[in-house]
Amino acid sequence: MKINRHARILDLISRYEIGTQEELADYLNKDGFAVTQATISRDIRQLHLTKVPAENGRQRYVALEPQKADSLMDEKYLRVLKAGYVSMDSAGNILVIKTVSGMAMAVAAALDAMNWPQIAGCIAGDDTIFCAIHSLGDTPVVMDKIRGICTGRDGEEGRSAGERAQG
Repeated sequence: MKINRHARILDLISRYEIGTQEELADYLNKDGFAVTQATISRDIRQLHLTKVPAENGRQRYVALEPQKADSLMDEKYLRVLKAGYVSMDSAGNILVIKTVSGMAMAVAAALDAMNWPQIAGCIAGDDTIFCAIHSLGDTPVVMDKIRGICTGRDGEEGRSAGERAQG
């Protein structure tokens, strides 16, 4: 019976102190799984793996309970969004979100990971994200959600001075 990759990953991290994606990839490739950096990153996300201190002073991967993992990941995405957000404007059903330089990809990944039904997807540059919204009517809903998260307030109060000036 052939074991699937996720089951093998869980077995490996329970038996060995695997602390890097490269180490995990090496084990899997030796076992006949053709993996890349991208597939390993996706597996780590899907399995809700996190790092904890190991006995040798390094860190190692462990699997979290699904409920705890979801809660921790939600908190992580919210922190990334709050830390990177600068301002936002809309052009129809496209949001243009300005971020701290170098954080656009992380903020876009956080928005995508939140799985909001109104968001079709995000494309990021260095400090700007284009976020496609499913419908024109959903645009203000998403803007209000983002403002509420990033400022702790809703509506007009939560808008930056630049956003208020733009209308």
